[in-house]
Amino acid sequence: MAKIYSKKALASNDLKPKKEVVSFLLSYSQALKVVKTQDNKSFEIIAN
Repeated sequence: MAKIYSKKALASNDLKPKKEVVSFLLSYSQALKVVKTQDNKSFEIIAN
């Protein structure tokens, strides 16, 4: 069992996200607004 954990994980150095994923994350981050109130509360609002 020790051999399983000591082996190096095979990872690809060639990780490239799909265009759809990048587009989704950019549009989500642009639509996300965080509003902080006076009593140290914050609200996350997503404007579609």
